[in-house]
Amino acid sequence: MTAVTVEFAGEYFPVDTSTSFTVGREGDLELDDNLFLHRHFLEIAHDDGLWWLTNIGSRLSATVTDSAGGVQAWLAPGARLPLVFERTTIVFTAGPTTYEMTVHSAEPPFRAVRREAEGDGVSTIGAVPLTESQKLLILALAEPQLRRDGTGMSEIPSSAKAAQRLGWTVTRFNRKLDNVCDKLDRIGVPGMRGGQRSFATNRRARLVEHAIASRLVTREDLAMLDAPQSEPEGELD
Repeated sequence: MTAVTVEFAGEYFPVDTSTSFTVGREGDLELDDNLFLHRHFLEIAHDDGLWWLTNIGSRLSATVTDSAGGVQAWLAPGARLPLVFERTTIVFTAGPTTYEMTVHSAEPPFRAVRREAEGDGVSTIGAVPLTESQKLLILALAEPQLRRDGTGMSEIPSSAKAAQRLGWTVTRFNRKLDNVCDKLDRIGVPGMRGGQRSFATNRRARLVEHAIASRLVTREDLAMLDAPQSEPEGELD
């Protein structure tokens, strides 16, 4: 079994089968002094013929997806997943900061075969369609991450700044944010709600994390932010 390589912010870290690789404020990959981040959060190790990603933290979770965005998993504290893809993307949020790293495997045990589907111009997650303005909202929040230049992290805009970027009122922005989070919560995306009736306080961070990991928005979509908007102000989404 060959070693895997961890990519973060333009740097590459090879991991040998005889060792484990830890990610956090301390460890083999020291991210920064973000006090919201565990000292030791994620571990990559070889066991029983497979590479495994384990959440060794006690509070934070991570989103794990294949390079094509076709498979996505939520890695909770104490859970572990086999790294079976050629490229596995790991995204997680600690406080206001979102991190993304990629694990490369030279000889993955699984290779995905994607079937091209005809598009109808409407983005979907599962069976839930997103309108143009809902996708614009996600883009406004995810723009710093999508534009980042090798840093691997950036702060997510406040609702007021994101609304200003779109030329919307904060009231309109928050109403659409409620609707987007409600749609994702209904199809089982975790972190959209803090309780039975209330939205999660960090829902913007979780929304960006999910959108990037699942390829709901990509760098190519950023042109939409500067294009004329076709939806009327009074739409109900």
